[in-house]
Amino acid sequence: MRAILVKGGKGSAESLYIGEAPAPTPSATEVIVKIKAFGLNRMDISQREGKYPPPPGSSTILGVEFSGTVSQLGSDVSSWKVGDEVLGLAGGGAYAEFIGVNQTHIIPKPPHLTWAEAASIPEVFLTAFQALVVIGQVKKDDNVLVHAGASGVGVSAIQLARIYGARTVTATTSTQEKIDWLLTLPNGATHAANYKTEDFAAVVKQVTESKGVDVVIDFVGQTHFNKNIDAMATDGRMTMLSLLSGAVVESVNLVPILYKRLHIEGSTLRSRSLEYQSDLIAR
Repeated sequence: MRAILVKGGKGSAESLYIGEAPAPTPSATEVIVKIKAFGLNRMDISQREGKYPPPPGSSTILGVEFSGTVSQLGSDVSSWKVGDEVLGLAGGGAYAEFIGVNQTHIIPKPPHLTWAEAASIPEVFLTAFQALVVIGQVKKDDNVLVHAGASGVGVSAIQLARIYGARTVTATTSTQEKIDWLLTLPNGATHAANYKTEDFAAVVKQVTESKGVDVVIDFVGQTHFNKNIDAMATDGRMTMLSLLSGAVVESVNLVPILYKRLHIEGSTLRSRSLEYQSDLIAR
C-alpha cells in the first residue's frame, strides 16, 4: 500500500515522501479501515523529528486519527461490517491507504460530517475529554481556563467545557485574531486573554470575581506554571498535557498548592493501554 514515510526515519517536512509499506492484516479483534482522511497533530511533527517514538507495538507510520470505510474484519469481529463508515484512534499508521485497529477504537461516522471533519475528531476530543472530564472532573457552573485555546485539543476542551455547563471558559492564545475567532466559535470561549500582552491570572480573577478557576488545561508548562497556581480556585484541578515552553520551573511557591488543596496531574493518551483507551472511547 502507499503511505507517507520519512526518509532516513526522521527529518524535516521535506523528508516526507509517498512510498510503499506493507498492508496491515487484522488480528482476531481488529478491523482494517481504508482511509479517506487523517488528522495532523503536533505529536506527528515530534515523531517525524525523532523526538517522540510510537508506543511499543504501534505502527511506525505517522498518524493517530483517521476516517474511512471498514474493508476487512478479524475473525472475532461481529459489531462491524465491511463498508461501514467510521472514524477512529490509533497508536500510529494513519498516514497510509489502510490501517489496522482494534474493533473498540472506531465509532460510526456521523453522516453530516465530511471525511476531513470526522478525521479531526478522535485524538483531540478524546484527549480533551480525558483531561477535562475524567481527570479535571469538570461540572456545571465550574470556571475553566484553557491554554493554547486555538489548538485542536484547546478548541475541543473549550467546547466540551461549555457542553458540560461551565459558568465561564477563559482561553489564552497569542493574537487578537485567534481571540476573536474563539469568542465567536459555536460553544466557544466566554472570555479570552493574550498571554503575550496580558496577565491571564489577573484576567481570570476579574472574570470569576476573584474566585479563580476550578479546572485548568495546560500545554505550556514552565512559563505558565506559577500563574496557573495563582489563577486556580480552592480545590482547583489542573491537567498538564504538554510542556511547550520548557519542563523546568526555577522557582515555585508551594504554599498555595497546600492551602488551596490543588490537584495537579500530568496525562498522555497515546501511551495508555488498549484497555484504558477502549474504556475512554466507550464513555
